[in-house]
Amino acid sequence: MAFTRGYGVALFAVGTALGAGAAQAADLTPFSFGTNWVAQAEHGGYYQAVADGTYEACGLDVTIQAGGPQVNGRALMIAGRLDAYMGGNMIQPWNAISEGIPIIVVGANFQKEPQVVMTHPGRVSSMEEMAAEGLEVLTDDGANLSWYKILINQYGFKEENRGVYTYNSAPFIADENKAQQGYVTSEPYAIEQATGWAPDVWLLADYGYIGYSTTIEMMKPFVEENPELVKCFVDGTAKGWYNYLYGDNSAANALIQNDNPDMTDGQIAYSIEAMKRYGIADSGDALELGINAMTDETMKEIFETFVELGLVAGDLDFTAAYTTEFVNKGVGLDIKKSLVGE
Repeated sequence: MAFTRGYGVALFAVGTALGAGAAQAADLTPFSFGTNWVAQAEHGGYYQAVADGTYEACGLDVTIQAGGPQVNGRALMIAGRLDAYMGGNMIQPWNAISEGIPIIVVGANFQKEPQVVMTHPGRVSSMEEMAAEGLEVLTDDGANLSWYKILINQYGFKEENRGVYTYNSAPFIADENKAQQGYVTSEPYAIEQATGWAPDVWLLADYGYIGYSTTIEMMKPFVEENPELVKCFVDGTAKGWYNYLYGDNSAANALIQNDNPDMTDGQIAYSIEAMKRYGIADSGDALELGINAMTDETMKEIFETFVELGLVAGDLDFTAAYTTEFVNKGVGLDIKKSLVGE
């Protein structure tokens, strides 16, 4: 078996002994994967699969390149400098397809967007009240191209009530008439650590912002030329997520903290608990089909929602931006059953 690299530029042989057990180092195929932010528990499945040898077992030597504010991982992938990239939601791949860029999503780690709006404890009791009270919602620019439009359409929020979020929570902390965006796995913990009070958390996935998240993006020619490599990475990632969420994740956390020394034990523990409590990775389609699951039915629903919001063109062939070839096979469900008895 051979894997094509660099869209046909070079070949790397893979030893025939791979099916019998863990590959020898000389037989492993180098594979570079870029995350979209600094190392954290939200990337835990990848680090777990590196730490426990899951990727190696099917023939890959995976290098994780952490992202950050100055790193454009998607551009690096398009340029052939990364084999895969950890995307956000489906808006970016659909926009890429509309521009003739052959990005394709081969799996979705998360069944729910982790995006939240936070308010001061007890300040409001519903989304409708938040809108009616005119709370200023601090968001980044990306929100106005996605979930804030849902709040406007479904709950009566107003564009003039959207403030600028500069990734500094001090304005929100100081003013109970402000709300702030965040990730359910991160900002609520940071605010509680800074203030001693826990904000009320509104998970947008429960308020109309449906969609797969934390996707695995690759270039379509690369996928077509390397199906066994892609299968190894996607399957290994699913197994990594089950072991990370429900098993011994200490080695993976050590790798995360090596790549991001600012990541604390407390933040990691909070993030893992939040991912499990809110069903970020293990819910929806994944319950029966396995982590990374994607279905045509859900994709169509997501697409139609985004079209209604004016985020993507209605005549776009939305199916061109993803493939279910490598998912929906229940990979890793046996691991979960052995760890938690379900």
